[in-house]
Amino acid sequence: MRTSRARRRTVLLAPCVALLIAGGGIPLGAATAMTPAAPSPTPAPAATMTAPAPTRIPPPLKPIEPAAFQATVDRAAKKLMVPGAVVLLRTPQGTYRAVVGTSELGKARPPGTDDHFRIASNTKTMTAALIMLLAQDGKLRLNDPVSAYVPGVPNGAHITLAELLKMRSGLYNYTNAPELSATLDTDPGKAWTPQQVLAIAFRHPPNFAPDASYEYSNTNYALLGLVAEKAGGRPLAQQFRDRLFTPLGMKGTLLPAADDRSLPEPSAHGYMYGGSVYALADDPYSPAMREAARSGKLRPVDYTRQNPSYATAAGGAVSTADDLATWIRSLVTGKVLDPASQRQWLRSPQAEDPAVHDGQKYGYGITYQRFGPNSAMYYHGGELPGFNSFIGYDPANDVTLVIWTNLTLSPDGRTTAQALLPTVLNQIYSGLNLPTG
Repeated sequence: MRTSRARRRTVLLAPCVALLIAGGGIPLGAATAMTPAAPSPTPAPAATMTAPAPTRIPPPLKPIEPAAFQATVDRAAKKLMVPGAVVLLRTPQGTYRAVVGTSELGKARPPGTDDHFRIASNTKTMTAALIMLLAQDGKLRLNDPVSAYVPGVPNGAHITLAELLKMRSGLYNYTNAPELSATLDTDPGKAWTPQQVLAIAFRHPPNFAPDASYEYSNTNYALLGLVAEKAGGRPLAQQFRDRLFTPLGMKGTLLPAADDRSLPEPSAHGYMYGGSVYALADDPYSPAMREAARSGKLRPVDYTRQNPSYATAAGGAVSTADDLATWIRSLVTGKVLDPASQRQWLRSPQAEDPAVHDGQKYGYGITYQRFGPNSAMYYHGGELPGFNSFIGYDPANDVTLVIWTNLTLSPDGRTTAQALLPTVLNQIYSGLNLPTG
C-alpha cells in the first residue's frame, strides 16, 4: 500500500515509490534527483565552432559482475539494518540475484527468489490490469461513473473508473485513518471487507473535486476491486487466478481469502519497528525511536501474520520475486492485454505534479519515470507492515528489476526496498550517479 506523503511513494498499498523512492531515502518521485544533467560539450576551436561536437551518451547498460553486484547490495542492505533482502535483475546479459541476510530473525535460512511475501501495493498493477481486461471484454467502460457499480460513494456520479485508476478521484485515503491502524494493532487477526474500509473513507469528506488533482489513495483501488467483482461476476481472487496468474504460469501468486493470514512455504517473515501507523499513515519515527532502533534497544515487531484483508485489491496479494519479474515484464511488453488496450495502458501515465518536468507519472495502476538520458521504467512499489518491495521494467533496454525486503522502514525511517533502488540502478546503468543515502 502506499501513503499520501511524497516520502513514501510505494507504501503499503503503495505503488511505488517515487522512483527515487519515496521512502524517506530518495523519494522515487523526485525526478530532479533521478535525472543526471548531461555534460556540456567542450567548445571547439574557433575555426570549427559552426559544428559543435555532439554530447556523447554512454551505452545505457553496464556489464554486471555477479560478485561485485552481490557485495554492493550487501553493503547497502546492512546499512539499512534489514534482516533480509532479495534483488532479482534480468538484463540482456543474463539473470542476477543478490541475497542478503535471513528470511526469519534468529534463523540462518537466507531468503530466496521463490520466497512468498506480501507484495502490498504492487497488487494495484494486477487490479488495474483486470479492469482493463474487463473493458476489453466490453463488460465496463473506463469513463463509467463508479456509482454505476458501487452505491454510496461521495461524488460517485462524477468519478470515473479511469480517475480511480489514476488516483484522481479526490477520495480520502482510508489507510490514513488512525482508527484503522489502532484496530490492526489491537486485533491483528481481524478479517476486513472492502465495505468496512470504504466506510472509514466515506466518513471523511473528499479532499478535492474529481480529476482536479492527483493524490495517492488506497480507497480508489478498494473501489476498483468491487467494480471488477460486479462487472466480472466472480470473486476478485478467482479472476486474478484465472485471467492473470495461471496464463502467465505464476504459481506462487495469490490473493488470500479474508480469513487467511498464512503464507505458503517457502516464505519470509516481515518486520517493522513500532505500530502499524508508521506504515499506513506515514507517521515519522521520533528521534528517540530512531536511536533505540539503531542501538538495538528497540526490537522490530514481527508482522508476518497480521491480516492483510484490509488491503484487498489495493495491496493484499502474495507473490515471489520470480513471479513478480514474470508479471511486470509481461504486463509492460503486451502479454496481458490486447494491442489496443495495451496502447491505452502505456499512454495512461499522467504527471503527478505538472510543475515537475520529467517527473513521476501515474497511470492505470503503474508509474512511469525517466531517470537517465536513455533509460526509463514502468514501475510500482509496495509497503505494508513487515515488507517493502519494488517492481519495474525498462522496455527500451529489456531490464527487469524486483527488490524486496522484510523490514518496512529502516531505523532512520526510509522505506527499505526503495532506499536500495538507487544503489541498484547505479550498478545497472552507465552515466547514473544517484544519491544512495
